Amino acid sequence: MTEALPKEPPRESAEGPHVFQLRVYYEDTDAGGVVYYANYLKFAERARTEMLRGLGFENSRLMDGDGPGTGIALAVRQMAVDYLKPARLDDLLEVHTRILEIGGASLCLQQLVRRGAEDLVRMQITLACMNLTSKRTARLPTGLKERFREFFPPHRQG
Repeated sequence: MTEALPKEPPRESAEGPHVFQLRVYYEDTDAGGVVYYANYLKFAERARTEMLRGLGFENSRLMDGDGPGTGIALAVRQMAVDYLKPARLDDLLEVHTRILEIGGASLCLQQLVRRGAEDLVRMQITLACMNLTSKRTARLPTGLKERFREFFPPHRQG
């Protein structure tokens, strides 16, 4: 029997990373029941989206330009991925997201995909804040930057 997913992913805290839980479905796997490598990137994207939502910043509102400092998107600029062990069909996984650095127009994050205490995939991601009208780099909105610092005090802040 498999464990049930909680109704909401655990909340983020200043003491640790944001944690997002998910179950591996058939559509996430190859013919052998192993998670297809590119799907870990989708899992990481979902976790970042839920982290933002938990901080009160939905991607759709940031993108719509509804208010000061909006009309932006956080785009992946750089990513390094280390695949350590495979996840399999029906596994209950957690994606742990920790902010490593907050810059003027970027964030550096570490994301770990875990099964229990076991690290399966390690990622380091740089997100760039982009103005959707000009298609150029933009400064992180002050409110968003403050919420990141409040809930995820990084090791280094720019």
